[in-house]
Amino acid sequence: MNMKISGRHLEVTPAIHNYVRNKLSRINKHFDKVVESQVILSIEKLDHIAEITLRAHGKDIHCSAKHENLYGAIDSLADKIDRQIRKTKEKAQEHFHESAKRQPLSDVPLS
Repeated sequence: MNMKISGRHLEVTPAIHNYVRNKLSRINKHFDKVVESQVILSIEKLDHIAEITLRAHGKDIHCSAKHENLYGAIDSLADKIDRQIRKTKEKAQEHFHESAKRQPLSDVPLS
């Protein structure tokens, strides 16, 4: 997975870069089809904001999180994106299983 990390109104230090990579590495456990991800870290007044956009085959998933602390925003973002990925994956699996359960009309007994 290609991950770009950039900062708005802050400098992304190697420590922050490694922290983001470690926190978001669990994405690959649930969703291995991620092509690219872009993380934007920013500061607005007293809030720290972390945003991510994941590009997967056929899907773009966006999520953002606010917190008083930058590391808290990254933690919250990791939790939110993890939930969204699981939800997207479950929907895709349910849709696949629903189409497999349908029977053709010729197999349905007429009464």
